[in-house]
Amino acid sequence: MDIKNIETGTDGAALIAQPGVSSTSGGLAAGVAMCLMSMSSIQFGAALSSSAIATYGVAGATWLRLAFAAIILAAVVRPSLLRYSGAQWRATLLLGTTTAAMTLCFFAAIQRLPLGLAIAIDFLGPLSVAVFGYGLTWRLAWPLIAAAGILFLAHDGEGWVGNLPGVLFALGSAVGWAVYILLTKKVGAAFKGLEGLSMSLIVAGLVATPFGLAETGGAFTLKGLVEVLGLAILVPLLPYALEMVALRRMPSASFGILMSLEPALGALAGFLILAQPMTALQILGTALVVAASAGATASAERA
Repeated sequence: MDIKNIETGTDGAALIAQPGVSSTSGGLAAGVAMCLMSMSSIQFGAALSSSAIATYGVAGATWLRLAFAAIILAAVVRPSLLRYSGAQWRATLLLGTTTAAMTLCFFAAIQRLPLGLAIAIDFLGPLSVAVFGYGLTWRLAWPLIAAAGILFLAHDGEGWVGNLPGVLFALGSAVGWAVYILLTKKVGAAFKGLEGLSMSLIVAGLVATPFGLAETGGAFTLKGLVEVLGLAILVPLLPYALEMVALRRMPSASFGILMSLEPALGALAGFLILAQPMTALQILGTALVVAASAGATASAERA
């Protein structure tokens, strides 16, 4: 498996394999700015989801978010539903189902855990893909460093934060993210442009529908729907677009290392929006997770 060609992003998003990119200084600076905007959109979009979750529940808010994202992207891409082969449909069904499960688990986790801790646990998914893709080597040190960081994040100086269901949901999201990365590469090779992404979002929205309807009971308000529409643009639509353009302007290694800042931005979003303060030990834990992710990306690039 060529892990160097797998780029990850969003609350679970993974970008398709990209060739090496030669960048001018201006193009690189623009790419860096787009990456930072993408990560900010992801983390602050997650932090701002608390109101929608309170109104519609985890399943309801996730379903509406996926449905709006699928509708918007399908209107732009206009996938040719009747022209796809059986293999293409199977690939998108798997990816869409994984996307729905991963997203449901992620938002269930941030409802129960501080955002910084949930993001850090979630990051074990892509980190494991990057490390285990090279077998049992010294690179196993990176997930161990990340695990130590997560333990630091899970203790606020007085006791353990969050709860076991929240941790299990975050681990489920991490597993989903890892599977998502592998499936995205397959779907990316089977479709042109954003058609595979559009189809997978349609499937994800349909898979989440029974869970969303069961939780909401079909009771919606115009204000609530507008709010979720805005959240769907924040995550996943805007990050997908920004990351895709950024990868055309900067080397994949630089992109991967920069995206390792996501746990830190998650902690910052949790502090600014959700009033989730961090102790010095938790800040150190965040730094360890960021360092482990950046180290795994850099070592994979050199392999």
